[in-house]
Amino acid sequence: MRMKTVRLTMAQALLRFLDEQYVSMDGVEMKFVKGVMGIFGHGNVTGLGEALERSAGSLAFIQGKNEQGMVHAAAAFAKQKGRRQIYACTSSIGPGALNMVTAAATATVNRIPVLLLPGDNFACRQPDPVLQQLEVQADYTVSAVDAFRPVSRYFDRIVRPEQLISAAIQAMRVLTDPADTGAVTLALPQDVQAEAYDYPASFFEKRVHVIDRRPPSRESVQRAAALLAGKKRPLIIAGGGVHYADAARQLAGFAEAFGIPVAETQAGKSALPWNHPLNMGAIGVTGSLAANRLAQEADVIIGIGTRYSDFTTSSKSAFGDDVQFVNLNVSGFDSAKLNGLQLTADAREGLAALQEELSANQYRTGYGEAEIRERKAEWDREVDRLYALEHADGLAQTRALGVINETLLPSDVVVCAAGSLPGDLHRLWRSSEPRTYHMEYGFSCMGYEISGTFGAALAEPDRGVYAVVGDGSYLMLHSELVTSLQERRKITVLLFDNHGFQCIHNLQRGHGSDGFGNEFRYRDAGTGRLDGGFMPIDFAAHAQSMGAMAYKASTAEELREALLQAREETVTTLIEIKVVPGTNTPGYESWWRVEVPEVSESDKVNASRREMAEQIRKARVL
Repeated sequence: MRMKTVRLTMAQALLRFLDEQYVSMDGVEMKFVKGVMGIFGHGNVTGLGEALERSAGSLAFIQGKNEQGMVHAAAAFAKQKGRRQIYACTSSIGPGALNMVTAAATATVNRIPVLLLPGDNFACRQPDPVLQQLEVQADYTVSAVDAFRPVSRYFDRIVRPEQLISAAIQAMRVLTDPADTGAVTLALPQDVQAEAYDYPASFFEKRVHVIDRRPPSRESVQRAAALLAGKKRPLIIAGGGVHYADAARQLAGFAEAFGIPVAETQAGKSALPWNHPLNMGAIGVTGSLAANRLAQEADVIIGIGTRYSDFTTSSKSAFGDDVQFVNLNVSGFDSAKLNGLQLTADAREGLAALQEELSANQYRTGYGEAEIRERKAEWDREVDRLYALEHADGLAQTRALGVINETLLPSDVVVCAAGSLPGDLHRLWRSSEPRTYHMEYGFSCMGYEISGTFGAALAEPDRGVYAVVGDGSYLMLHSELVTSLQERRKITVLLFDNHGFQCIHNLQRGHGSDGFGNEFRYRDAGTGRLDGGFMPIDFAAHAQSMGAMAYKASTAEELREALLQAREETVTTLIEIKVVPGTNTPGYESWWRVEVPEVSESDKVNASRREMAEQIRKARVL
């Protein structure tokens, strides 16, 4: 019998294939590809663009305004959906494609699935060099799109239409893999997008990709239990894998069963409610005093779904010399870190198995009855103090966050990524429900905030979604604010105006510098340097010019009133919040390695170099 075929262009076939992809986890089936975000140019408009116009099926199309921004939005959507639904993103060749590279790296570092479909050079080469083509004389097969190779989990270039069949299947393998996901790039030469092929009809049948929960081996659970048997001061570090495995309830049950305190990474925050008696708050460079002290005193760390970034480990200085690690992670790459005992498994399955084994062994910790309670109470008092802190020069950043935290609903989602705000949010923000704290801190990509908030709002149409963003990040990338208005998907932007890149300004001054090039000041005619007066930027007027509603606040009372009014608005709204520079939280007995010059004319820099060398001496190597 002759195989049934369907004659389509490669672009049409790709969309039809994507429209029939589903995922299933725990018996719950979901359509995997929600739609396509795109900006058209000559490299994709008459290929994929024409297919989207006439052959999109049920795939929605969202018009991006900046290629980097739309990929951030797609990544945030996937993150908020627990990595079980995605948008694909398409661009033209050249600058349009390269604009997506930063966002691709952001997705890959954070283990978030995004499908990137950049246009590429003509495969036939007849019109070479085409507009925007990068000509590498030593290797003519290289194009601008090759820049995606190091930031993609899977990369392929479709130079014949039939290659789509194997490439698309491999792409789905990576996009739906909980351990190996990230950006997937299919480079699409513009002539090949328009070429037709007789595709087998079976290629377009519904495919359900089952995301199996990976159980731990019996032997690895026994090894972990044996290591824990003699440990009296364990500390759990809960990472993003807890959320992706929907293991928040299992985490709470495991901690409660043995009385083990829990610290949270940026990605893991909100896995436990802030007022859970065992939640010690944030860990590491942006950590709480309670969690950081417990980390120093711990004899074993139970890492659950964390990749142990330098912020989590305080550049490997957060723990005592003799501490050991039990690493429960679906990724063998991450479970092998810090020379830890590897428990490679889904977080929910691994916690259940380890809890059963420890209970059978009648495991008990050595914490005193009141110790954990008192440490938590001490930290809660510190948060209360910072939330109420008044400053003579205006509104302190921590005070503003306190007003926001007290005014937002428990179900509202806050989104952030870069600057001093992630540190303050990690330490101070009181999350009551899972997945209400959306932080991109794997890449800490400035400009993620507005785009990410739009993507999260697409994923959470029934919740309030708030961007918490500094003026520096806002100026860097705010274009998808317009897309939120176009799509009638309200977001609320809480813009903290502290006159510049104050996070890095603080970092400079903390390592011997007097501060240079990080504040938004005019160039002074006398000194020739950027140390004149602050630039008066009207962010509220800027947002209004694009069609958003806007408010201003410079006191706690004005901010509270603006938040209440913004809640009633039906369109995207920005609140411009004037805060005093440098009113963020301190380090709470943490250290972050930032290299300091070995030779300097400054005594302050030389002193900072000596301090750094002493900290390095104390930190772990392995």
